[in-house]
Amino acid sequence: MRHVAVVDLGYGDAGKGTVVDWLCATRPVHTVVRFNGGAQAAHNVVLRDGRHHTFAQFGAGTFHPGVRTHLSRHVVVDPLALAAEADHLATVGVPDALDRLTVDGGALLATPYHRAANRAREIARGADRHGSCGLGVGEAVAYGLAHPDDAPRVADCHQPALLRRRLTALRDRLTAELGPLDAPPIEDCLPAFTGFAGRVAIVDGSWLAGALRTGTCVFEGAQGVLLDEWHGFHPYTTWSTTTFANVDSLLAEAGRPGDVTRIGVLRVVTTRHGPGPLVTEDPALPFADPHNPTNPWQGRFRFGHFDAVAHRYALAAAGGVDGLALTHLDLAGPDLRICRRYDTTDPLTPGPPGDLDRQAALTDRLLRSRPVYDEPPTDWAEAVRAELDTPVVLTSHGPTADDKRTHGPLLAPPALVRSA
Repeated sequence: MRHVAVVDLGYGDAGKGTVVDWLCATRPVHTVVRFNGGAQAAHNVVLRDGRHHTFAQFGAGTFHPGVRTHLSRHVVVDPLALAAEADHLATVGVPDALDRLTVDGGALLATPYHRAANRAREIARGADRHGSCGLGVGEAVAYGLAHPDDAPRVADCHQPALLRRRLTALRDRLTAELGPLDAPPIEDCLPAFTGFAGRVAIVDGSWLAGALRTGTCVFEGAQGVLLDEWHGFHPYTTWSTTTFANVDSLLAEAGRPGDVTRIGVLRVVTTRHGPGPLVTEDPALPFADPHNPTNPWQGRFRFGHFDAVAHRYALAAAGGVDGLALTHLDLAGPDLRICRRYDTTDPLTPGPPGDLDRQAALTDRLLRSRPVYDEPPTDWAEAVRAELDTPVVLTSHGPTADDKRTHGPLLAPPALVRSA
């Protein structure tokens, strides 16, 4: 089977984790490859026996024995958060998650200094907060761009003297800019990072090429295309490429360009966690999400009617998909409508990467736009297919793999089924 890439065509939280879990439950998967984001990801998986885990850095197929996780060089790796996540996985019956993990040595490290700086900047924004998760992922990316030769990377954990120098430079630069940081001394951090290097397999880019030759890999995206660093609505975006671009580059480097089935994930309810445009937001919708509570950094979890306009934009920005996975159909009811157009007539189209002024202007426009609603469709999968001109190949009516249904042959499970 071809490899599979799973990308969220909304603002995140569409159900990428549950789709990846289903893929790993219904076919032999060698490795789940994380290709963007970091510890701020929150992909919820619920098993039929009620066990639950919110996957941040481990792949959402980790409940299935033998399925590996690979953190590519495009992931910002937080060893401290990774250890805590492994501990929780052990409590829900997965004691070997770290044994099935490989990490690209070229990936950036997220440290307590990045996290403290991230939170200090967000607090300073006051009412103009961007909705950061407060985990330092964007701070690590920004520092890596500004100081590429000094940025701490995963491979540095094997070289304590080098890592100490880079952490010292990082702390001193951020302190000079922001004042004292709420972070531990460097000597308290080093043992955690060197312990991480002694516990996990740190590899180079050739490892992924071998995995791609060995068996099916599932590329698991983080966040959503509408939050993309270049195509999202600036400044309410992430410091991460959330489209298929990183997947394409990793496959090309491995000598397998285009060897992937592209799946776009959408909720039947358009949601957003934190500030920024959500044109179809409706506080009267009778929904709640127990896995996405209000928190001090992102704020509240917001619900809106299905926004076909925004999702068409995301589909174009992502370069199209082979099929759609439509989740949360158990929420579809008479209260939920579909928005096929806004009260403005100008088309919502992606621009070239890098033009953040253009994206900020789109943000201003969306904040002024109002939805025009049609009545609830009788067949949501058919309505979404028609609006996005893309087949719906998987539907989900609940949180577990048992709640998924395939439509057509694209994702039909092979004869060999891996049991959760």
